[in-house]
Amino acid sequence: MTEKRKATLVLEDGSRFEGISFGYEHPCAGEVVFNTAMTGYPESLTDPSYEGQILVTTYPILGNYGVPSTGVKDSEGVSEYFESDRIHCEAIICQEYSDEPSHWQSERTLGEWLKEERKPGLTGIDTRKLTKLLREKGSMLGKIVFESDNEIDFVDPNALNLIDRVSTKKVKSFGSGAKHVVLVDCGTKYNIIRCLTRRGVRVTLVPWDFDFNSLDFDGIFISNGPGSPEFADKTVEHLRKAMAGNKPICGICMGNQLLGRAAGANIFKLKYGHRGHNQPVIMAGTDKCFVTSQNHGFAVDNDSVPEDWEPLFINLNDGSNEGLKHKTKPFFSAQFHPEASSGPKDTEFIFDKFIEML
Repeated sequence: MTEKRKATLVLEDGSRFEGISFGYEHPCAGEVVFNTAMTGYPESLTDPSYEGQILVTTYPILGNYGVPSTGVKDSEGVSEYFESDRIHCEAIICQEYSDEPSHWQSERTLGEWLKEERKPGLTGIDTRKLTKLLREKGSMLGKIVFESDNEIDFVDPNALNLIDRVSTKKVKSFGSGAKHVVLVDCGTKYNIIRCLTRRGVRVTLVPWDFDFNSLDFDGIFISNGPGSPEFADKTVEHLRKAMAGNKPICGICMGNQLLGRAAGANIFKLKYGHRGHNQPVIMAGTDKCFVTSQNHGFAVDNDSVPEDWEPLFINLNDGSNEGLKHKTKPFFSAQFHPEASSGPKDTEFIFDKFIEML
């Protein structure tokens, strides 16, 4: 790296971590969270569920395989290598950064991409110490300040309607087929669209607050999304109307929480959330265990699940809810990401189950 401007991550408890900038040099603030994945930073950075967050990677090195082209599109006209059209997290923090990537798909360095997208990146941080602090105290507000720049205030992204910020503003169509699925966009990842259209259905992507009950559809799919599910009252209202019928409904991540709210369950904020490609979950009532990719800070309270519903998956690390299913109607959900990109793909069968229900 030619530029070595110092910057400091400041946490709300007063902790300070000094590092070196390798991205865009501008102060920022958000919720500091950690991700335990070993790979997949292009996908993580463009995941809308990271909106408003400062992302700490526990894997010690970033940038070693660079960044692929943003111009390559798949058959549906969306980016082949990314999960949305932009970087969503406020900044990314790592222990070591490589400015000399080695990968056949690499088009530029991670630092160059961050500068283009006006997002800070810090290296030289003791991420093990930082992660241990976050595990002890939970996710905290933080801010990144640069030498000679003025101090900025902390910002709590969970007090903002992040879902509205990342959701589509227009109704869009993808794929073709006899069956029609409405995809409610609370911050959907492109791979959800791919996983549905690859299975031969027509998808209509609608804004988070769109009343999809006015459409003619065969099933409803509720996407992932950032922040607190308490802001999506309109989505919950529309879901309750749809649940009076019997058309299949499936939710992922934020979709699990919104389906839970529509059913009457309570939602709570996890201490530090689940973020990574290695979270173990078990299918309730069985000995089937799956390795999953996750990115969420809120969860459904298992004790509040109504009698006509039951947990579908359970997190083996902390016993929290990882999915719901209705006992008699074709409604179910997963808190993790069965569409996971860059992986693992252990639970992509959930899309097959949803398509069968149609």
